[in-house]
Amino acid sequence: MTTTELPRRTPGASGRTYTSPEPQPGAPSRALRLRAAEGWEKFMRRAETQPEAST
Repeated sequence: MTTTELPRRTPGASGRTYTSPEPQPGAPSRALRLRAAEGWEKFMRRAETQPEAST
């Protein structure tokens, strides 16, 4: 019995396109979330390099 090779599918071949959902009212925008993530990474890097202050 011989098996025939299935045709290759390419992404998006169905004709459907992905659109990002609209944010909910009052939800942070994508740009704001990216800025916050960058700020958090910067904060964590500083915390790793600076010794903790003892109280």
